[in-house]
Amino acid sequence: MSREELDSYEQLSKEIEIQIEEAKEDIEKTKIELQDAKRVRKNRIEYDVLAKVINEQPDRLETDIKLATLQQELATLKEKSEQLEHKLEMRRKQFHVLISSIHSLQGMLDECDEEIIDVSLENDAEDTDVQMHNSP
Repeated sequence: MSREELDSYEQLSKEIEIQIEEAKEDIEKTKIELQDAKRVRKNRIEYDVLAKVINEQPDRLETDIKLATLQQELATLKEKSEQLEHKLEMRRKQFHVLISSIHSLQGMLDECDEEIIDVSLENDAEDTDVQMHNSP
């Protein structure tokens, strides 16, 4: 009877060990499944964040239209800039001509003033000579 009980306990012990091993294998499988589930969840969260960012951006057609408009504005601004630069260069040349003309006129006026002074001095000298000759 003891032997039967002992055999029964050994049999029960073997069955428990087998169940423990199966439970360990199930736990390992569940751990792997849990890791996979965590990875999938993390990927889904990243996907949702990226999808939200992407959805906030305008579509390609709208972006291309905006880009074309901006390029056209840039070309127009470049053209206006070139026109203004040309106009400024013309004004510089005109200003230079004006300054040159002013200097020339100033030179002429200076020469004229010198001639007037010379004539004036000659007239004064003649007047003085005439007065000296007329005085007793």
